Amino acid sequence: MSSRLRALPLLVLLASGACTETPKLDPKDQAEGLYIRGNSEYLQGNFDAALKTFDEMKALMPADPRLPAARGEVLLSMSRLEEAAKEFEVALRLDPKRSTNWSRLGFIQAQLGKPEEARKSLEKALTLHPRDFNALEQLGELAEERGEHDDAVRQFMQAAEVAPDASKADLTLRAVDVLTQQGRQEDVLALLRKSATQGLRTPEMLTTLGDAEVRAGHLAEAATAYQEAAKKSPKDPTLWELVGEIQLKLGKREEALAAWAESLRVKDRATVHVALARAHLAADNRAAAEGELQKALDTVSGSDVREMQEVAGLLTTLGRKPDALRILTSLGAEPGHAKDVELQLATARLARELKDPATVQAACARVVAAATDGGVAKCP
Repeated sequence: MSSRLRALPLLVLLASGACTETPKLDPKDQAEGLYIRGNSEYLQGNFDAALKTFDEMKALMPADPRLPAARGEVLLSMSRLEEAAKEFEVALRLDPKRSTNWSRLGFIQAQLGKPEEARKSLEKALTLHPRDFNALEQLGELAEERGEHDDAVRQFMQAAEVAPDASKADLTLRAVDVLTQQGRQEDVLALLRKSATQGLRTPEMLTTLGDAEVRAGHLAEAATAYQEAAKKSPKDPTLWELVGEIQLKLGKREEALAAWAESLRVKDRATVHVALARAHLAADNRAAAEGELQKALDTVSGSDVREMQEVAGLLTTLGRKPDALRILTSLGAEPGHAKDVELQLATARLARELKDPATVQAACARVVAAATDGGVAKCP
């Protein structure tokens, strides 16, 4: 037998022995795999599975400083705040210089009604990481709760400065809300204009800027802001509608008609047809107004009180008062609108004009019923 043939059985035997031996994984490697798996489960929203996986990891590497923080994040997402706080406290004993742990603990303490403890934890987080926008935002909320409005605005704006681009507008609007609640409209406008100049021009920011310009009486500036917001919000027809209304008030009829046409391209709505009809009436074009009225009747939503009332108003203007009354009567008879005092009063006034006592009586009865619930209006 040749040496080559004799070697074959030996090779087979060696291969067989190698296959039967199970390789042993290093506990550290196993723990790392479990850590990755647990975080993946957490990100997928499988919180119970994540906790179970982290428990398996703890059996292998109980002193891993990442473990309590990972468990804390899961428990926080499950709204188990007391347990989450304890986990982050353990994490800080193991790694006191990790700013995120201080920030998370401060957030939880604030939710648990421990503002002073929260403030100290959040300030510690900022000492370690001054650009922690989450900590700055939470400090802003604590300041707002204390009634320290200027400090709240300052914290929210600092948070906005260092936050990712996706969060800057929301944080700035938090500051705007604080100023608005204090009636500080000049400060609101100044802040919004400055933010827009610095490039913060999301649809929400531009719409809020437009609102502030309207309150300040700056209609041209408001129209500009709303128009840019409308271009950035291709599915929102109301912004173009606002542009049209403002342009008409500014005496820019063609610009108003163009804006309303853009709104209709987004969505065919009765309220815009009503606005177009009134613009045509102002220009003594009754035929065009009646054409828009028909389009409004074709598109009006029976569930939209505002649209129904606007259409009824246009019918009245065009001399079709009985049709207007039928719309108002039908709308006012619905249970959901029975306590709408303005609607009932409008119905009663038109019914009295048309000498319809039964409708007047029914509408007035609803006004009286609404008055017993705290209303003060009197039927004509």
